[in-house]
Amino acid sequence: MATETKTVKKTTKKTTKKAAKRAPTRKLVIVESPGKVKNIKKYLGRGYEVVASVGHVRDLPKSKLGVDLENNFEPQYINIRKQSKTIKMLKEEAKKSKAVYLATDPDREGEAISWHLAQLLDLPLEAQNRVTFNEITHTGVENGMEHPRRLDMDLVDAQQARRVLDRIVGYKLSPLLWKKIRSGLSAGRVQSVVVSLIVDRENEIRSFIPQEYWSIEANLTSLTDSALAEAKRTFVAKFYGKNGKKIDLKKKEDTDLVLEAIKGNDFVVDSIKKGTRKKSPVPPFITSTLQQEASRKLGFQSRRTMQAAQELYEGMEVPEFGSMGLITYMRTDSLRISDEAKQAAKEYIVGRYGEKYLPAGGRTFKTKSNAQDGHEAIRPTVPALTPAMAKDSLTTDQYKLYKLIWERFIASQMADCILNTVQAVIKAGEYDFKASGYSVQFDGFTALYEEGKDEATQEEGRLPNLTEQEILRLNQLGGTQHFTQPPARYTEASLTKAMEENGIGRPSTYSPTITTIIARNYVERDGKQLVPTPLGEITTELIRKHFGKFIDVGFTANMETDLDKIEAGDEAWKDCIRDFYTEFSEALKNAEQNIGEEKIVLPDEVTDEICEVCGRPMVVKVGRFGKFLACSGYPECNHTKKIVKEMPGECPVCGGKILEKKSKKGKKFFGCGNYPECTFMTWDTPTRDVCPKCGKTLLKKAGRNGKIYCSNESCDYETVEPGK
Repeated sequence: MATETKTVKKTTKKTTKKAAKRAPTRKLVIVESPGKVKNIKKYLGRGYEVVASVGHVRDLPKSKLGVDLENNFEPQYINIRKQSKTIKMLKEEAKKSKAVYLATDPDREGEAISWHLAQLLDLPLEAQNRVTFNEITHTGVENGMEHPRRLDMDLVDAQQARRVLDRIVGYKLSPLLWKKIRSGLSAGRVQSVVVSLIVDRENEIRSFIPQEYWSIEANLTSLTDSALAEAKRTFVAKFYGKNGKKIDLKKKEDTDLVLEAIKGNDFVVDSIKKGTRKKSPVPPFITSTLQQEASRKLGFQSRRTMQAAQELYEGMEVPEFGSMGLITYMRTDSLRISDEAKQAAKEYIVGRYGEKYLPAGGRTFKTKSNAQDGHEAIRPTVPALTPAMAKDSLTTDQYKLYKLIWERFIASQMADCILNTVQAVIKAGEYDFKASGYSVQFDGFTALYEEGKDEATQEEGRLPNLTEQEILRLNQLGGTQHFTQPPARYTEASLTKAMEENGIGRPSTYSPTITTIIARNYVERDGKQLVPTPLGEITTELIRKHFGKFIDVGFTANMETDLDKIEAGDEAWKDCIRDFYTEFSEALKNAEQNIGEEKIVLPDEVTDEICEVCGRPMVVKVGRFGKFLACSGYPECNHTKKIVKEMPGECPVCGGKILEKKSKKGKKFFGCGNYPECTFMTWDTPTRDVCPKCGKTLLKKAGRNGKIYCSNESCDYETVEPGK
């Protein structure tokens, strides 16, 4: 019996040892993007495995609505088919791990992906396994892993509500567009509102009636400012009014009367007002302002901006700093900055510029009341890492964007710029002219950075040292006719600003929305401007007629507020859907009854191109791969061809036409129309101007330096665009 007991004990020990050997010892961390895996794994070290979900793993089905309208709007999620290999890998890795941490992006979308992963991997929802990284640095990852929490179901529900709302609108509205306009069209809860903004702006421009007005400018020289007089430098004073009362010049007759009355009078300095003005730095970037400034200063489309920002957030190897993320999370509407980052910026500013460039008492920016405030503003993770130090580790786009983010952040922590201002009232008889100018007393933050402007503004310049009752020399006096201008078309920058100001969407949706409306041919680009297509205008008109309330800016903004309430735990997400659907279904029912069977025919854009087959004009059509030319005689003639954009100038090699083309990767270049007989090509834009030396076409180099050079390789002519 004793022998049997010993045998049982030995067997139990062996089994326990084997079980101990088989028991998982490592921990699994699941992130969204494969780009983060290497850096996070390096920071966590041994005992951790890091894998990527590559975005969403579950979603509503594509083939049907996927929302049970009769059962409290229950969403019917399925595994995404193209993610089958990733799902299999995640399940296998989870089985081999003693703990699983969900480290998807720190926003609504990321929280929802973590929730879907928990469902997929049978992880308990009450587990403290959700971690977030505001920055992909050793400190950021360490802090995230030290503070695991439960899944935030309010965040998840806010994202579910958005997804279900968008699905209901898209699936219910789109068939009506197919019936009335053409198959394949789509509508969206947010995208249709954004298209309506662009359509409304175009209608404003069309209906705009220019109003005539005039201005009078006097070009003057101060004879007492000898330095200025010797240099023959002048300044401009603008007509203001009569005896201190402003006069608006509406027509030429009004202007001529003033000019006649002024004739023969001296221009005398009546009064001088001097003062100082402070310019404060703008806040560090949030998502919307980053997209706006990258558009203004770098010419980046929002998609390009967010791609480069994503790469900077995920990180790369930087000599002397190691592998690290260079910026904090780039989808944010918060202006909050950590104390550590402020201190690091302060140390850099003092070391580079000195104590006087620090603001007294530091600087804090107030975040908007409806901002999420889940993250900091967009800033460099290590302010000591200057753009110059990082340049060799970055692509061109990454470097340009990092430089913009770094400069904006450092400047936001610097002292005000102090300007000396001067305003002079100059009399010509009874009539008043005004001149104003400034000089920089202390440059402050402008030593590093100044925000770009959407529209050009007339800058004040330097005024001479004027004295009261001084008589000025009149060099030139004249009136100029002007006309009021219509509102400008939206650019990506101004549209993003309008979306933010009107509460349409959130930081994560600005760029995808603009990309979607362009991809679906509701809007097209004309240079930087966004112009509605006939399809966009007709679709907007139809939706507005039957669903006007639901593409109203105010209504859409209120829906965003409701989603924020769900996120804050103040509203149940299915109640929000129910309130929306009650009204929407009624509008849908009425539309189906009233919309009619007759299809709306989209007008064709007739071109100057003639069909080579039958001689009829070619028209522009839109197909699966974009615009193309088709014979207007279809179906009798089905001839089609690509749209080719002809550039100004001539090929310097053979004298042929220069055409705009695209590389396999979609990058624009310019080549000879006689290819392959002539192989001339260039990345730089042909101009209408010809070389003064050899007569060949001049090219404008890509970039902001304005360089213009001759397309003839044997000619060395080179100049700079005026104003650069």
